[in-house]
Amino acid sequence: MSFFSALFGRGKSAPAAKLSDPVEYKGYIIRAAPYKNDGHYQTAGVIARDVGGERKEHRFIRADSYASYDDAVTFTINKARQIIDLQGERIFD
Repeated sequence: MSFFSALFGRGKSAPAAKLSDPVEYKGYIIRAAPYKNDGHYQTAGVIARDVGGERKEHRFIRADSYASYDDAVTFTINKARQIIDLQGERIFD
């Protein structure tokens, strides 16, 4: 059983992601949250906005990875801006 647990990741905790400072863009709040994966930082982040008095969040992960945390943060914020421009409020559907 432990072989299958190791194979499928059961029992492992999720990788810790250090959140960046929030960035405001077109009324949305972007926080990059790249996490270490195989020696590189995986692109990941959160887009948030208050809609009708309720806080909505959209979490995303992309396949892109970077050697440095700062490069991953920069790319993640740019990717979040692109998501907002393309999808707008639909990201919360």
